[in-house]
Amino acid sequence: MACTVEPLAKNIFKGVLVAEFVGILGVYILFNKMNISQDFRQTMSKKSPFILEVHYQSIRTSGLYGIREQDQEKYLKSKS
Repeated sequence: MACTVEPLAKNIFKGVLVAEFVGILGVYILFNKMNISQDFRQTMSKKSPFILEVHYQSIRTSGLYGIREQDQEKYLKSKS
């Protein structure tokens, strides 16, 4: 019985590792795109403001200030 469970456990473990890797890679790509593109941040503010808020908090924690204010200024100018 142990011989049949062991390969199944290894496959599940590999699947979990792959899922975690894909998730981390996706989060990195999303963070990087938000960090580079102000237009993408504007799109994210409409589609998913919670994720954008997490982004603003993380960059503020890293010591970068004023990004949110620059974005808000641009958004206000584009509405006018």
